[in-house]
Amino acid sequence: MNDRSEPQWLLWARELQAVAQIGLHFTRDPYDRGRYEQIRSLAARMMAAQSGHDFAPIRELFAEQTGYATPKVDVRGAVVQDGKILLVRELSDGGKWTLPGGWAEINQSPAESAVREVREETGFEVKITKLAAVYDRGKYPHRPVYPFHIYKFFFLCEITGGSPAASLETEMPTFFAEDEIPALSEDRVLPFQIQRMFAHAREPDLPCECD
Repeated sequence: MNDRSEPQWLLWARELQAVAQIGLHFTRDPYDRGRYEQIRSLAARMMAAQSGHDFAPIRELFAEQTGYATPKVDVRGAVVQDGKILLVRELSDGGKWTLPGGWAEINQSPAESAVREVREETGFEVKITKLAAVYDRGKYPHRPVYPFHIYKFFFLCEITGGSPAASLETEMPTFFAEDEIPALSEDRVLPFQIQRMFAHAREPDLPCECD
């Protein structure tokens, strides 16, 4: 049963890509290598046909993935202060708003990556006070869908220094009350996730939410 918010064709294409990537990582047989490359090409064709994107860039994207296939990690920092939450406006998504965050970096823990993202996108120095949630992106109606499987880590943060500043990707770090949340970049964060961050800020003893 598909309990995810993503279409079935995407799950199949993603799984085929992962099978091919893992097979190419482990195989020493040249014939098996050719078969895994065919599977990878089939996954790219399936994704291109269903998504409306060109086949060539998807094939190249899949070919860039090496080693054992695992989910990617997105981190978000939630600063709730005086009953308001800190959001940034995304320049790449029509000026919609999101929690500061992005991909976790190599040689940084998820928490360290969240602190870095908040600093880069808002100008504020923060410390992590709580891991509030770990969500499987594919179980929720984020749009657009991604070709890869993604886990989203949400951390509550407390400001320790710095001052508001824009970045190359975002502008206007601004605090919003719970009933004033603007249009969100739903690629990155959903309304219910913002609501859950307010809930965790009000009740710090709530357990971490995990899919």
